[in-house]
Amino acid sequence: MQELGLSLLITLIKVLIIIPVALGVSAYLTWFERKLAGHIQNRLGPTVVGPFGLLQPIADAIKLATKESIIPKGADVPVYYLAILMALVPSILLLAVVPWGPGFQIAGKYIEPIISDVNIALLLAFAFGSLSVYGTIFSGWASNSKYAFIGSLRKAAVIIAYEVVLGFSVLGVILLAGTLSTVGIVEAQIQKGVWFIVYQPVAFILYLYCMLAESGRVPFDIQEAEAELVTGYNVEYGGMKFGAFPLAEWYLNVIALSAIAVVLFFGGWDGPQILGPISPYFWFLFKTFALVFFVLWLHWTLPRFQAKDITEIAWKILLPVALLNLIITAVVVYLF
Repeated sequence: MQELGLSLLITLIKVLIIIPVALGVSAYLTWFERKLAGHIQNRLGPTVVGPFGLLQPIADAIKLATKESIIPKGADVPVYYLAILMALVPSILLLAVVPWGPGFQIAGKYIEPIISDVNIALLLAFAFGSLSVYGTIFSGWASNSKYAFIGSLRKAAVIIAYEVVLGFSVLGVILLAGTLSTVGIVEAQIQKGVWFIVYQPVAFILYLYCMLAESGRVPFDIQEAEAELVTGYNVEYGGMKFGAFPLAEWYLNVIALSAIAVVLFFGGWDGPQILGPISPYFWFLFKTFALVFFVLWLHWTLPRFQAKDITEIAWKILLPVALLNLIITAVVVYLF
């Protein structure tokens, strides 16, 4: 009983560290993205609130928290509020299966820097990712707005298509690692002495497409398309309720999916021991935020696809490529 209590306490401490840090980093990614967009477009970005505009996310949070909360006429109120939870919670749950580094000893107790190390972690990650679409669908339905509803239907079409591609794209990695455990996949790459990006470059490109589609990032942001849908599915939300959707979809999702990509393709925490004991954690965070930077960069570089083009790309191009990659990987693994 004492051992169980200690394990629960350690898990609670992990939750209280990882989730607030992830939420804080997500909030400050709004500042980073504005700065990045400013430099891409030859302007400065936020500069007024605090040095270099560093207090801008805090000012935004205060502004959103103090705005009047208005519920649209004819809205389905329980579903209207449930949509916010369905957008935030799955994005946070994704972080539960991310191993941020190797385990270590504290006072004779072995600690793993992962909230839940289960042998089906990857399966859980994709299940959690699929749940986030319900937040979009619920918000579109409950808002009693045609713009919100059209945006939510677009998102559903994208998720249905790209979830299938995503599942097939990572099966090659699972075949190579022989496990669904995120920790096991990293350890398999360390033992083999090669990252799976070397064996599965096609799978990584497919995963990158799916990550952009899942997080609603350009060029896959058809559910928000400001010029067509006035921000789309969350148009009838105000204040902090409005801010919860981009926080979950654009930032928490991107961080979690980038971290999972590092686990699958870039050896997790594997890297040169340049900083001593903290090197594994440094490399994991460095790789994760390199991918996050790449996603933000794409947002301000590429044009938006049309809705029909996005689903056609998934079904007619990406899915056949994913299946072919899986078949070739299975044959190679069986033979060699």
